[in-house]
Amino acid sequence: MMLHIKDDRAECSPSRRGSGAVKGDSEAARRLIVFSDDWGRHPSSCQHLVRHLLDDCQVTWINTIGTRSPRVDFATARRGFEKLTQWKRPRPAPAHESAPRVCNPLMWPGFRTPWQRGLNRRLLQRFLQRRVDRPDDSTVLTTIPVVADLLDAVSVRRWVYFCVDDFSAWPGLDSRPLREMEAKLVERADCLIAAGDNLAARMHKLGREATVITHGIDLDHWSQSPAPDPMIQSLPGPVVLFWGLIDRRLDIELLIALNRRMTAGTIALVGPEQNPDPALDQLSRLRRLGPVPYSRLPAIAAAADVLIMPYADLPVTRAMQPLKLKEYLATGKPVVTRRLPAIAPWENGLDAVENADDFVAAVLARVKMETPPSQLTARCALANESWREKAADLRRMLFWDETT
Repeated sequence: MMLHIKDDRAECSPSRRGSGAVKGDSEAARRLIVFSDDWGRHPSSCQHLVRHLLDDCQVTWINTIGTRSPRVDFATARRGFEKLTQWKRPRPAPAHESAPRVCNPLMWPGFRTPWQRGLNRRLLQRFLQRRVDRPDDSTVLTTIPVVADLLDAVSVRRWVYFCVDDFSAWPGLDSRPLREMEAKLVERADCLIAAGDNLAARMHKLGREATVITHGIDLDHWSQSPAPDPMIQSLPGPVVLFWGLIDRRLDIELLIALNRRMTAGTIALVGPEQNPDPALDQLSRLRRLGPVPYSRLPAIAAAADVLIMPYADLPVTRAMQPLKLKEYLATGKPVVTRRLPAIAPWENGLDAVENADDFVAAVLARVKMETPPSQLTARCALANESWREKAADLRRMLFWDETT
């Protein structure tokens, strides 16, 4: 693979101003550089939060690669094509969407060896110095550890690490270098934030304390009453629905047991796939429907009978904070999930189980009834969980030394 380091043209797409315009003199605006998942690829917590910072922050969002080791398979080839397309022809945000300035710097797709880490440090350092306006006067927010080597190479006002997952435990990710880089990032960052108490405990084990900012919810998006989505409505009912990334975190034994016990209906999985268990292909009632736009999810939920989170009990699932949890609760639909640490604050609003028998029993019971009033009452606490309020907390952490 040949990298043309000299050519760093056309790697940033212009922002869409509109409602996201920075108020006042741009020279006085707060400057924020974000390293995170690709803007617009999947709705992530960082994207939800940053959308609420665009009115008074000048945001540069930097898409990165390198958390997975390249393999000879279709998924790697597709991802490689996506990145090559971004480098060659950046895609602007839709005209209706307020967005930051999105950048796609050239990077080597890996961090396993010292030369790979050194190369990516030089590529990103060069990019920040040549293509980003006044990095030395910017706060940097990162949700991924791959920028750890930049802390010694680039002068900025403040480095903030927002731990949203234990990437070292994720299936398919390059765990060893991610673990090493996260330890370095935790040690040297100016400020640490965690998306949950369990993730804050991870930071504590690494020797630092983190402020907890949990995931939020856009209740306006989820409180609408859309017509049920025809894709789901056309499936044989009752429909038991999961949406999200379909990968090895799903507990195949839970799904096999549910498939065996259902005498009618469909188990629908909606979302992108990342090396899922091949045994899914053998389940007669299961349908994998592919990814859909975030805007369609309320209508998809409206057509379902029960929403499920059939995760396995693994180190990665015990560390994660599922973004869909509060979205599920906001739909008003019955929710059945594996009992995991992230579920604990919301157990009064759903059915949390620990084994396949209880999972199947809870799902089959809920398809016959509406969500219990006691669970709906517990879900009223979602009113205090808006992304706007979470973003205000994040803004204070990012710009603590400025007038708010």
